[in-house]
Amino acid sequence: NAFVGLTNLGATCYVNTFLQMWFLNLELRQALYLCPSTCSERTAGEGLPEDRDYEPQTICEHLQYLFALLQNSNRRYIDPSGFVKALGLDTGQQQDAQEFSKLFMSLLEDTLSRQKNPDVRNIVQKQFCGEYAYVTVCNQCGRESKLVSKFYELELNIQGHKQLTDCITEFLKEEKLEGDNRYFCETCQSKQNATRKIRLLSLPCTLNLQLMRFVFDRQTGHKKKLNTYIGFSELLDMEPFMEQKTGVYVYELSAVLIHRGVSAYSGHYIAHVRDPQTGEWYKFNDEDIEKMEGKKLQLGIEEDLAEPSKSQSRKPKCGKGTHCSRNAYMLVYRLQSREKSLTVQVPAFLQELVDRDNCKFEEWCNEMAEMRKQSVARGKIKHEEVKELYQRLPAEAGSPYDFISLEWLQKWLDESTPPKPIDNTACLCSHGKLHPDKICLMKRISEYVADFFYRRYGGGPRLNVKALCKDCVVERCRILRLKNQLNEDYKTVTNLLKITVKGSDGFWVGKASLRSWRQLALEQLNEQDEDAEHSNGKLNGNAPSKDEPNEEKREEEEELNFNEDIVCPHGELCISENERRVVSKEAWNKLKQYFPKAPEFPNNKECCSQCKILEREGEENEALHKMMASEQKTSLQNLFHDKCRPCLGSWPQETDELYIVSQFFVEEWRKFVRRPTRCSPVSSVGNSALLCPHGGLMFTYASMTKEDSKLIALIWPSEWERIQKLFVVDHVIKITRTPAAGTEPEGALYASEPQLCPECREGLLCQQQRDLREYTQATIYVHKVVDNKKVMKDAAPELNVSSSEAEEEREENKPEGEQDPDFNQTNGGTKRQKLSHHGYVTYQKQGIRRSTRHRKVRGEKALLVSANQTLKELKIQIMHAFSVAPFDQNLSIDGKMLSDDTATLGSLGVVPESVILLKADEPIADYAAMDDVMQVCMPEEGFKGTGLLGH
Repeated sequence: NAFVGLTNLGATCYVNTFLQMWFLNLELRQALYLCPSTCSERTAGEGLPEDRDYEPQTICEHLQYLFALLQNSNRRYIDPSGFVKALGLDTGQQQDAQEFSKLFMSLLEDTLSRQKNPDVRNIVQKQFCGEYAYVTVCNQCGRESKLVSKFYELELNIQGHKQLTDCITEFLKEEKLEGDNRYFCETCQSKQNATRKIRLLSLPCTLNLQLMRFVFDRQTGHKKKLNTYIGFSELLDMEPFMEQKTGVYVYELSAVLIHRGVSAYSGHYIAHVRDPQTGEWYKFNDEDIEKMEGKKLQLGIEEDLAEPSKSQSRKPKCGKGTHCSRNAYMLVYRLQSREKSLTVQVPAFLQELVDRDNCKFEEWCNEMAEMRKQSVARGKIKHEEVKELYQRLPAEAGSPYDFISLEWLQKWLDESTPPKPIDNTACLCSHGKLHPDKICLMKRISEYVADFFYRRYGGGPRLNVKALCKDCVVERCRILRLKNQLNEDYKTVTNLLKITVKGSDGFWVGKASLRSWRQLALEQLNEQDEDAEHSNGKLNGNAPSKDEPNEEKREEEEELNFNEDIVCPHGELCISENERRVVSKEAWNKLKQYFPKAPEFPNNKECCSQCKILEREGEENEALHKMMASEQKTSLQNLFHDKCRPCLGSWPQETDELYIVSQFFVEEWRKFVRRPTRCSPVSSVGNSALLCPHGGLMFTYASMTKEDSKLIALIWPSEWERIQKLFVVDHVIKITRTPAAGTEPEGALYASEPQLCPECREGLLCQQQRDLREYTQATIYVHKVVDNKKVMKDAAPELNVSSSEAEEEREENKPEGEQDPDFNQTNGGTKRQKLSHHGYVTYQKQGIRRSTRHRKVRGEKALLVSANQTLKELKIQIMHAFSVAPFDQNLSIDGKMLSDDTATLGSLGVVPESVILLKADEPIADYAAMDDVMQVCMPEEGFKGTGLLGH
């Protein structure tokens, strides 16, 4: 004899409140039960198959089944997911409840209009539809114009009002049409001053009054909730508001729909609904239903969610039979009637479905009861076992004992289910005995209880009083003594290092090794323990996976042992005295105690002779490279400074032929000329990179003047002669101009040697387009424009500017020792770091490389995107990065506005390394402080794409 609740599927509380309210409209429920369905037809024939669940096919069938379950189900609450799914609603997004009510009533009316039974076909109009007229009266001639319209609810403005009757009065208030808003009178045939108002012609049995709590704020561009109190009575006499005063228009309050929360974009929906059969009020809150009586009978009153204390206002006093609410957004009144309340019976076919569901529920309840009964029985057995053994768990002094896993013992005490067999393997050392460091994971128990555990639960290995590994204990003590001694020795060595060594009585030690020798000694002391743990893990099959990356790292990056930092590649003393110093014999002997295998170099030891020879050769090579670079720079002065370069777009008149080399060759050669001592000389011109496998040119004349101009460099014929003498040229590439007879210079013909390979050129273009369209996890940059100031070129260089030149300029300004990437002059680092060169993307297998590194500037952020993601998804990323809502974002790329939120980035021309400009509208609120950021920031789509709009 209790009402049945509805499960909230995430954010569907607004649907649940309307379903409960419509269910308690007995006339609507009765009409829906009369609506024929495919299920009733099958029941009349063969009946419903027992092995198949009932699946409603139409909205009416879904409502029928839901109402039948709400009426006669034995469950405390039921799942409306079938109904919600049929409407295509997003269960994770809270929607406008008032809009849902309007759209669903329209959908239901349209669906029922096809029924033959008039009681079913016209139920929506009978219950909810009234009529009013827009009446306009001309002030000049008195002509009255009337436009009759149907309504299903009255939308009442509550701003500035305290009582419901005031809101209705304003709704029907006369409006003056004057000035620019004058009315065109058909009788006067001119615009005249007039009055306009709404006249109520007829009212429905169920009067829905929508209180317009959610209004649009023009200042913020958002909806906001009006949290003002509105008073309303349990009885509402509508006769004073009617045009015709004849008839009974007294209404009784039957439902109050409530929105808890101060924001229009979040909160919770609840319904207070009156039972038409008993007259009692109930609070419907999803799964929970509560009878409202006594002090709890406060209609429309629900505590707000997370309401700031400063916005709370005092509730007005209400008399008997009246209520006031700051959260009610819809009031439902029923026409007062002296007739006995309708009794609605569930049709036989629906009752059969409900009975079947009740049987399943009863079976589940019985299963749960049986499981609980078994669980209680097991618990009692376990309780008796624990009660018997707990007092005997501790091992008395002098009595035999066992070690057992503390984790297993906790499970035995805590869990009602029998624990797994005892497993002590995780606490064993490499010798197969109890590791002293694992004692904290074990518990010492009496031998009597241990015998019971192993007999009852099994497992092992059993660890008795002799299980503790003596070898590991001795080793741990040795390490502890050494660690204590290490601190004393460190102080001694530090003092010895302050003494200046005279004569040849001393030893060479690396400065980096001296800075880190205590840490290296500690690592050596701990190595044996670590090896023991690793071997134990492997023995027991539970080696920690987290060590695997460390092993790989050790393979990739070789660590140097003590004093190996002054060993040259030939195994002798290195020639650089800046990396080593002399220590006394006493200090060396102390260090040798910890590093007996360290390389030893007495003070009088000569440096490596081979390194000296290589050093001299290196100096000679440097001098040779400097001379070579100077000669090449003088010979190719224009190519080095990039002055007076020929351009295909404006062909120079003084020659009819130009030569081509790859831009990569030019950049590498310039690097060598700028830094001859640290860069290898360029010996050859690799033009094969510009050719296809068939030996044809990969670029057209038109492309070389535009997009491919970044990959090639044009050479004057005189320069080409010098290049052929200085470098090895694998392929000669030449562009020849042939002036057309009697035409302007623009009509000249251009030919290349070798000629273009059309097939390979087309393949290259297809591959480039495919790469631009199909990228994943590529980097783009978003630059926020402030005060319409665009990004300056010097702040964000274009991609065709070589980043290598900028790097060279920076490196030239670095102090000596920092320029060489292979030399890492850190404070005593004993590791040689491997370098990886980023920023170059290979465009062809033959080796054309082009710098695509983009240097970020202030106000710019890098985002990872894919070509198939939509602009809407990118805007959400930008929202998180810049705290700018998607609807406040104005995005552009290369002067083109990006506006289609459904388009993919690939189709919009957003390619890797693109720079997108973001112009943000003025901020309207602090979204970060709100719990529903996503709902606020996402553009509202309402019920677009759902079944409520006929899709």
